[in-house]
Amino acid sequence: MIKRTLLFGFALAVSLSGVINAGAAGKKTGGYYLDLAAQTTSQIAAAPAEGSEQDKQDLALLRDWQAKRTAEECERAKSETSASFEELFGDVSPLPSPLPKKAAAILKKIKKDTDHTVDAIKNYYGRKRPFNRDGELKPCIDPAKGNIGPLAYPSGHATISRVFALLLSDLDPEKKEVYLAKADEAALNRVIAGVHHPSDIEAGKRLADSIYAQFRKSPAFRKDLEKLRALVKVPAKI
Repeated sequence: MIKRTLLFGFALAVSLSGVINAGAAGKKTGGYYLDLAAQTTSQIAAAPAEGSEQDKQDLALLRDWQAKRTAEECERAKSETSASFEELFGDVSPLPSPLPKKAAAILKKIKKDTDHTVDAIKNYYGRKRPFNRDGELKPCIDPAKGNIGPLAYPSGHATISRVFALLLSDLDPEKKEVYLAKADEAALNRVIAGVHHPSDIEAGKRLADSIYAQFRKSPAFRKDLEKLRALVKVPAKI
């Protein structure tokens, strides 16, 4: 696996603490594992203000990636547009492939709760995609074909990839660093492709940590976690 890192010259600070409108991204307010109506903006920092130094640095980093990205990197980003478990972790997952229906159903519930929370916070902050703010930026993923909505903050890909990585780390602790690195790579691909600001990615990671901590407090999630654990492939002994 190619190890790549995002280097940011800034830190994200937690700011707003209001309850977000859980219905902003849809009518559903009760999640499978999360209390969607109780999600707050304090889980991540406020989106950088347009024109702020942090925002300018975001755009500068995006222009730099645009200048040096390769066709191979763009193709990799295109292969992950739906952010499904199989796309992101199919090649390293300890779960059987193809996924048993029981496992697929649980992963779908995890993604739905996560996506709903991300979408509600995106609607709260309303930060536009970088290519809709800066004419110099040209994404190498077609927005019409790449599961790319109009809002950017926080990154849904960064959030769900890290949530899945934390889940897999619970199921297979010895490979935790592999799973987290895989999530980081998927998140960085969104910056390389020009569809997310670097700060969208960092916010998504922090949100994932918060969401997964909430999942772990849910009796329903813990029960489903044990169901997944029972499906984990045991490495052959040599």
